[in-house]
Amino acid sequence: MNHLTLDVLVGLREPGTEPGQAAARQHLDSCTHCQAELERLHQRVARLKSLPTLRPARDRWPETRARFQAERRRRRTRLAGFTGLAAAASVAAFLAVGNVPRPVEMTGDQLSQVMERSQVLESALNEYNPEGRVIDGRTARIAGEIEDRIARLDRELEMTELLRQQATDQDLLKLWRERVGLLDALVDVHVTRASNAGL
Repeated sequence: MNHLTLDVLVGLREPGTEPGQAAARQHLDSCTHCQAELERLHQRVARLKSLPTLRPARDRWPETRARFQAERRRRRTRLAGFTGLAAAASVAAFLAVGNVPRPVEMTGDQLSQVMERSQVLESALNEYNPEGRVIDGRTARIAGEIEDRIARLDRELEMTELLRQQATDQDLLKLWRERVGLLDALVDVHVTRASNAGL
């Protein structure tokens, strides 16, 4: 003998009749096994309804909100620091590269100043650690292009140093100034991206 399935029994619990339920109701009236199964189903539903409503022991929202606001303040402080660093680097680069009159004769002092500026910008990049940060595709592409230009310029500087007899100090200074400008642009790219992202 075929007994009613659980789905059919659940359907029979609902008030009203659906088409096709008449045969199921007739079977239920005559089958003690299906009646016992329906009674167990009623008991399960009653037990589930009697379970207490679960509520959290205490409200955690104020604690979570305070943690979120503290993290946001830390991010803003970091952003202000990076913005200050970018502004200082831009001003220094402008003073070092853009505002210096270009004499016909160059002293060794100017070359050493530009080399020191290059080292300062490289240190700033290392402290900023762009490789350890997540950046968007556009920023990564721009940074990659600038880094490629710096690499080409480094090779050119290397060749100029090797052939120093043929190259003038003015050529060397021009290459070093271009390198400083590219490093400054790279610092700006990374710091500006961090500012836009709200990091």
